[in-house]
Amino acid sequence: MKRIFTLIFLVAACSPKVKAPDPEALKPGWLKNQPYQEGYYTGIGHSIKDGSNNYPQAAKKSALDDLVSQIKVNVSSTSVLSFMEVDRKLQEQYEQIIQTTATDEIEEFELVDAWEDQTNYWVYYRLSIARYRQIKEEQKRNATTLATDFLKKGKAAEQSSERLQAITYYFQAFRSVEKYLGEPIRVSLDGRDVLLVNEIYASIQSLLDKINVEVTPSEIALNRRVNQTQHQVVAKAIYKDLKVPAVALPLKATFEKGSGDVYPEYKTDAQGQAKILLNRIGSKELEQTLGVKVDIDMLSGTSSSPVYKLIAGTFNLPRAQVNMKVQRPVVFLSADEKSLGTVKSNFQITNKLKNLLANNGFEFTEDKTRADLWFDVKADSEKGSVSGSIYVTYLTSVIKVLTIKEGKEIYATTLDRVKGYGLDYDKSSVDAYNKAMETLEKDRMNELLNTVLQ
Repeated sequence: MKRIFTLIFLVAACSPKVKAPDPEALKPGWLKNQPYQEGYYTGIGHSIKDGSNNYPQAAKKSALDDLVSQIKVNVSSTSVLSFMEVDRKLQEQYEQIIQTTATDEIEEFELVDAWEDQTNYWVYYRLSIARYRQIKEEQKRNATTLATDFLKKGKAAEQSSERLQAITYYFQAFRSVEKYLGEPIRVSLDGRDVLLVNEIYASIQSLLDKINVEVTPSEIALNRRVNQTQHQVVAKAIYKDLKVPAVALPLKATFEKGSGDVYPEYKTDAQGQAKILLNRIGSKELEQTLGVKVDIDMLSGTSSSPVYKLIAGTFNLPRAQVNMKVQRPVVFLSADEKSLGTVKSNFQITNKLKNLLANNGFEFTEDKTRADLWFDVKADSEKGSVSGSIYVTYLTSVIKVLTIKEGKEIYATTLDRVKGYGLDYDKSSVDAYNKAMETLEKDRMNELLNTVLQ
C-alpha cells in the first residue's frame, strides 16, 4: 500500500502545472491594435462596470465619439465663414460645434463586436464611408432646396417693402443650411449663379444696414434715484433709404457700461418710436452707458442652436447709445442710539449704515436742505433675563427713510428685539448691537437700496 501512495505522489509531483490564462491574450485583436477597415470609419468605446451606470450605453457613446473624430470638417475658402473672418477663430469654433453635435446625428452605424471582463466593457462600431457621404449629400440637397425656397420668399417680401418679413425668411433659410456654412453651395437665383449661404448672410446684413436707430436725448444727467429724473429716453428707428419709420421693429435695451434694471424688449410704434423704461441704476459709477439696438433674436425667431448663436454675433446691428452722467443721492443722517436707556458715545448702527451707503454710491451732508434723502436711526436696548452668569439684552432699532423735497416716508424697517448675551448687561447690549448690524447688512440692505433707488 505504501508503494502505491508513493507512486501517486511521484506522478503528481512530475505533472506539469496548469497556468492561468493571460488576460491580455484573451482580448480580441481589435482591442490590441486600433482596427482599420477599408471604406469604414471605426470607433472603439469603453466603460467601467461599476454597478452605477448603464455601461453598454456609455461604451456605445464613447465608440461613436471615437468614430466621429475621424470625420473631418473642412471650411471652403469661398464659404461665408472665410468671408466674415480672416484669423480662423470663427472657423475653428464652427468646426468644433459641428464635430461635437455630429455624434447625435450619424445614422446606419453598426456594431462589429463587444468584449468584457469583470470590470470593463468594450465595443467596436463601424460606419460605411460611402453610405455616410450618401446620406449627408441627400440631407444637404434637401436643406439646399428648403433654404433656396425661403431665400426666394425673402427676396419677394423685400421687393414688396415687407422688410421685417423678409429678414424672417432669410433667417429661416439660414437655419435650414447652418450645418453647411463651411461649404460653397451654389444655386441659381433669378438667373444668377450665387453661393447660397453667402447670399443669405449678405441679404440679412443688407437690410440691417438700411435701418438707423437713434435715441433722444443721447446724453442725460440723472440721479441714481431714477424716478427723480425728468428726462425721458425715446428710441426711434427709420429706414434710411426710404426715410420712413421702421414700424414694429424689435429693439433691445441693455447696460453696456455700469448696471441697473432696464426693461429689455420693445417694438417700435407707428412712428418708429419706443420709450425706454429705466427702473434703477445699480452701479455707483458716475458715467454709465445704455445701449439700444435691433433685437436680432426677436427678428430671427430665437434659436437655441449653437451655430446660430455663433453667427448671430457677427452681424453689424443698428444701435445707439445713451451716455448717462449719474449723480449720487445726497443723504442727511440723524441718529438716537441708546444702550439700556443711556445715550451711546458711539452710534454703531448709524455708522454701519453710513459705511454701507457710502460703498453703494451715496454722499452725505450736514445741511438737511441740500439732501435728497433723510435717514433717521433710532435704537435702544433693554434688560432681559439672567441665567446663571449669562445676561440677556434685547435691542430694538427703527430705520426710516424720507424724501426731503416731498417729506414722504419711502422706507421703514425694524430690527425687533435682537437678543444679545454677555457676562453682564453692558456686554450683552454690545452683543445685541453687533448682531443688529449683521442683520442690517445681510438681510435688510438690499431691500433698502432697491426701494430708495427707484
